[in-house]
Amino acid sequence: MLPMTRSRTVRRPLLAGTAVAVLALVAACGGTADEASDDTTTTVTASPEPEPTTTASPDPSAAPGTGADDAQADAAAPPFPADTSTDTADASADAALTVTDVRVGHHDGFDRVVLELGGTGTPGWRVEYTDAAVADPSDEVVEVAGDAVLRVTVEGTVLPYETGLTEAPIGEPLSAAGSTAVAEAVYLGAFEGQSQALVGVTGEPRPFRAYLLQDPVRVVVDVQG
Repeated sequence: MLPMTRSRTVRRPLLAGTAVAVLALVAACGGTADEASDDTTTTVTASPEPEPTTTASPDPSAAPGTGADDAQADAAAPPFPADTSTDTADASADAALTVTDVRVGHHDGFDRVVLELGGTGTPGWRVEYTDAAVADPSDEVVEVAGDAVLRVTVEGTVLPYETGLTEAPIGEPLSAAGSTAVAEAVYLGAFEGQSQALVGVTGEPRPFRAYLLQDPVRVVVDVQG
């Protein structure tokens, strides 16, 4: 193959025969430099498709305060009694607690009222049916739905400023969808070493059970459906 050179000198046009010979020679060598440039192949690599992202749906059973109550209560709950007699337990000597939350839940065969507490020591309680929905010690009438009234008195509590904790809302009616035994619960606040809530029960007084859960500390009252 003859070497190809480029000249900067402007030459006169070649004769027709000479031009044909030159073109034939160039064709034999694989084309001009410009043609070789045009033959350059560009490879384009496609970007990979992004993997789809799947977001897990929240588990309703893991809602704060419900799942933990149920899991522990299933193991700790005593059997329901055969009657509706008063249920009591003593607070520890060092108890200084504040009710920080009250909630109501519906379960198969019963409804549950939970009073969560923070502070030190272990609470006691007195749970009993009462003839009138009144606050103790003011005797002020409290509006609470239901046919019978269950008074829940948690002992070993102090005023919120003594624990530095925020007390549960006072006088706010609480209920649960689908409940069959508890119509409504109302927390009434703390006074003289105890805190009180009223639970409105549908129909005649029903058997109930009261017991303690830990981490966090909770007094649980289940009313049979």
